[in-house]
This record gives sequence, structure tokens and C-alpha cells, in this order.
Amino acid sequence: MTQPTLVVFDLDDTLAPSKSRVPDPVLTALEELLALVAVCVISGGRFEQFDEQLLRSLPPTLAGLDRLHLMPTCGTRYYVWRDGWQQVYAHDLDESERQAATGVLEAGAKTLGLWRSETWGPVIEDRGSQVTFSALGQSAPVDAKREWDPDGSKKESLRAYAQDRLPGLEVRSGGSTSVDITRRGIDKAYGVGELARMLHLDLSEILFIGDRLDEGGNDYPVKAMGVPCTAVTGWQDTVRVVEELVAELRSTSGTVTSATTAPSSSGSS
Repeated sequence: MTQPTLVVFDLDDTLAPSKSRVPDPVLTALEELLALVAVCVISGGRFEQFDEQLLRSLPPTLAGLDRLHLMPTCGTRYYVWRDGWQQVYAHDLDESERQAATGVLEAGAKTLGLWRSETWGPVIEDRGSQVTFSALGQSAPVDAKREWDPDGSKKESLRAYAQDRLPGLEVRSGGSTSVDITRRGIDKAYGVGELARMLHLDLSEILFIGDRLDEGGNDYPVKAMGVPCTAVTGWQDTVRVVEELVAELRSTSGTVTSATTAPSSSGSS
């Protein structure tokens, strides 16, 4: 592929362990990358989760914040930096869609034997533009999440159950214990496509890095749309990939083009 102008990352299990702070080596790698190209983070969590895991750890004087793009809830929302984080768009589900998604997820989890009465926080979360099922609760320990469904079969069974009953919505396997539901056609591929359009980039100028590029995973739509992708197995792997990319970029140009800066925010929905 040509050297990317924009690098897009998943968050959980790519930049950080699930629901955990981004480790310092990842922060360092991201800072070095932002000096060269635009960076986007797109993941299933809400903006508040991005803030807790990533933004609070960034240096307050970090250069290039206007080249950092944030897409929470699988790209159904988009934020840019303009003397503070400003929302560009939000594609919220309406109340009936959110209620239907919540009901189907609970019924499916109980039918399939995946529902637990004792969890680390809420099992189903209404995120406005996305409804998310987290089998062990939103705040479950990383080790417990990894042990719950190592081959992904439990999530896939619930994803298939929900998709059959919600044909008008998009159902994707999310993080290690989660299933995400969004409006049909509004997923990570939509988010990346919209960002490419706003920044006037061809898909070949983008590199996506994520851990769920398998078919059915919530990173897969980006791969399916033709964006060059690199699969990683965790944040340590991501650091290696980014360090190699930074070295390659520095050896050729080391400059930032105007096409990488963020569009004006509109707050539209």
C-alpha cells in the first residue's frame, strides 16, 4: 500500500486492554504518529469512555490535536478538537429502536444461557446511537472477560439471534464480551467512509489497525469496504506496528498535509 495519510485505530484490545487506560508505550507511539499523519480512534464505547481511557492521559500541550479524530459508538458519533472536543454528527437510534434492541438482547441472552444475575455493572447499556450488551457487566475485570468467550462462539450466537429479530438494525460482535447494535449501515465502515470524504482522502490513503477484523467482528466492515488493514493481537502488537510505521514515514517525508486537519463541527444528528 501507499504510505497512509490517516491511520485509524480500534480502542479496546488494540490500543488498550478492554475498558482500561491506554498504556504509556501506546501513548508515546501515538504522539509520534500524530506528528506525521492524522489519527482516528473508532470504537464501541461512549465518548466518556474515550475520555477515561485515552484523552485524560494525553499531554495538555500535545501538538496535532486538530489531527486527532474520535468516533465513539462504532462511528455513529464523531468529535473533533476545536478548543475543546466538539461533536460533528450523531446518528442516534429512536426510542422504539433502542427498546427493541434492549428487549431482544435480554431475551436472547436468557434463551442462550448467557444471562448472569451477578455482574460488574450493567449488562445492557443504551448509548443513544448504540445499544451494547456486555455479558459480565460494563466494568468486568479484563481477565474475566478474556476467559468468558475465548473463541467468540457465545457472542456470535447472540449476534445471530439478535440480527434475525432486528432486520432493520446492524448487529455486530464487539469487544471480548460485547455485542453492539446500531442503525443499519451506520457502523465502523460508515464512520471511516465519512471521515475519508470530509478529509478528501481515497480509501487507499487510510490504514486501519484493529483486533476484530474477522468476519462478524465490528472491525470487519472496514476491511470489507477495501481499506488497507493490519490485524493486531493486543496493545503490545500495536506498539510494534506503529513504531515500524513511524520509522518508515520519517524516512520518506515526515511532513503533515493540510488534508489531515479536522472539518468544522456542526453538532448535527
